Amino acid sequence: MTLDELEKIIATRAAASPDESWTAKLLHKGPDKVAEKFGEEAIEAVIEAVKGDRDGLTSEAADVLFHLLVMLKSRDVALSEVMDELARRQGQSGLEEKAARKG
Repeated sequence: MTLDELEKIIATRAAASPDESWTAKLLHKGPDKVAEKFGEEAIEAVIEAVKGDRDGLTSEAADVLFHLLVMLKSRDVALSEVMDELARRQGQSGLEEKAARKG
């Protein structure tokens, strides 16, 4: 599965009834709750990484990616916009990019 495919699945689920879809239910709670859930999943991934639990990290990383895309959906940001931003940064060192943000 690609992230583009996952984004389409999330869009389909978002259109469902909150009684029938976890994604729709989460989105129905609003962007703040979606962001909170993303943060919880990110923390769980960090914990698994620190523990060195490869399987746990794999599972939590999947949750992070899923909830990142749900969070983007909650704010009407397309994955393609994020990919465009990454492409814009390509060819520039991370240090240069970070310095340019301060600026």
